[in-house]
Amino acid sequence: MALKEELEKALAELRKNNEERKFKQSVDLIINLQKFDAKKTPLNLFVQVPNQIKEKKIAGFLEIKHKKIDIFTDAEFRKYSDKKEIKKLVNKYDFFIAQASLMPKVASTFGRILGPAGKMPSPQLGILINVDEKNVNELLEKINRSVKIRVKEPSIKVAIGKENMKDEEIIENILAVYNFVLKNLPKEKENLKNLEIKFTMSKPQKIKLS
Repeated sequence: MALKEELEKALAELRKNNEERKFKQSVDLIINLQKFDAKKTPLNLFVQVPNQIKEKKIAGFLEIKHKKIDIFTDAEFRKYSDKKEIKKLVNKYDFFIAQASLMPKVASTFGRILGPAGKMPSPQLGILINVDEKNVNELLEKINRSVKIRVKEPSIKVAIGKENMKDEEIIENILAVYNFVLKNLPKEKENLKNLEIKFTMSKPQKIKLS
């Protein structure tokens, strides 16, 4: 059976057994790996998905103001000499972007907390050389359609959607992540054991890979 059909079947099972909750559950994708050493081959990827999962809470270390996100300018950095204040920032925002010229100061002021939390602005997705409204808007659009994957063990777990999304949208997102991860594994399909999908509070549905 084709992977898309397997995913349709697994989602139907999840929905059939799903209890009504007071919140919208996430749809999680778990990619189990084999013959893969996460220490030797650490993966740190951003995958663009076709359907937005949620509106991310984004902050920027920029020298221009922007109506869509909270901005911290160079002049405000001195307020954040206290670790506790930086930790509050880390907990408040999903993602940080920065102006390239400010990155040395961002690293020295916020790096000790943002780095371990995996939220440092990244050249992959998060650092702007030309800072104007158009470039910032384009970057925000990319971030809101991106899924971050950091592989530290032989299993990748990412939120791929919300239960109130259409099955078709969830499957499109799963296939985008699956295909991107596959291309970045050293032995590609040989490194894949199986897939699982689940809602936040459900048991996973296992999907065999042919």
